[in-house]
Amino acid sequence: MTLICQTTIARPTAISGIGLHTGQRINMKLRPAEANVGIVFHRKVDDHTVAIEATAANVVDTRMATVIGKGDVHVSTVEHLLAALSAYGVDNLHIDIDGPEVPIMDGSAAPFASIIEEAGRYCHPQGRKFLAIRKPISVIDGEKRVSIIPSRFFRITFDIAFQHPCIALQQRSAKVTATGFRRDLAPARTFGFLRDVEMLKAAGLARGGSLDNAIVVDDERILNPEGLRFQDEFVRHKILDAIGDFSLLGYPILGHIRAFKAGHDVNHQLVQKILDTPENWQLLEFSEDDLQKALQMAPQTFATDLAFAKV
Repeated sequence: MTLICQTTIARPTAISGIGLHTGQRINMKLRPAEANVGIVFHRKVDDHTVAIEATAANVVDTRMATVIGKGDVHVSTVEHLLAALSAYGVDNLHIDIDGPEVPIMDGSAAPFASIIEEAGRYCHPQGRKFLAIRKPISVIDGEKRVSIIPSRFFRITFDIAFQHPCIALQQRSAKVTATGFRRDLAPARTFGFLRDVEMLKAAGLARGGSLDNAIVVDDERILNPEGLRFQDEFVRHKILDAIGDFSLLGYPILGHIRAFKAGHDVNHQLVQKILDTPENWQLLEFSEDDLQKALQMAPQTFATDLAFAKV
């Protein structure tokens, strides 16, 4: 089941937290947006504000997180928030932010899912356009591989492989829905190795990183005293990241992503390859009659799992 109307949040909401790399307190306000606006970050810098659309064209870095920007104004670590917005079907939104990165919160997307649910969603009387994959597209970068094949739904299958006793080989496949995301993916936290954390902090990065907002592993064990939220939390978080990265296509996806050892870099490469090969996909839009029938079936504001039509 898939929402066929464009949506935004029903009322403004806000969230604050520490930036992973700067360690600064960062405030964000989410505001409803009109149809066809998309997801737009409004970064406050000194006495002016820069609008940065959350699109592939504005991606400026993918080394440690997905970073979007215009000129020398950037917003980092956007993937967790974008994943929640994508899973809940929020197409249009203004995001006011007073720092250079989205707050890391607890390292997961669960806090963002919570504020979306609290704000509610509003259905615009305009239909959504879906990017439907018609032919396979793939990217290979050394050991990293990611591809997308045709599917009636948005699904991600992910494999990771680490030479570490707490991670090793993990594989999971998930159909991306609001319910499944909230239950199975949103709580999964970002993770890192202690040796890398120490290196980043020595370089002046990860100043806000702690066991409160990431899973940290040394050479043999998980350092977080509470342990894992899921036995395969690592691969679940990789799927979460991918949902956020692929939302930068600008359209909800009808396709099955299959990834092996992938990260933000190859995710973005595939996003670019999809956009560069329009012969491999098409945009689908529901008719006005379909949309009117959907709007008659449900109120303009709706609960988390309300679905209007089958795709």
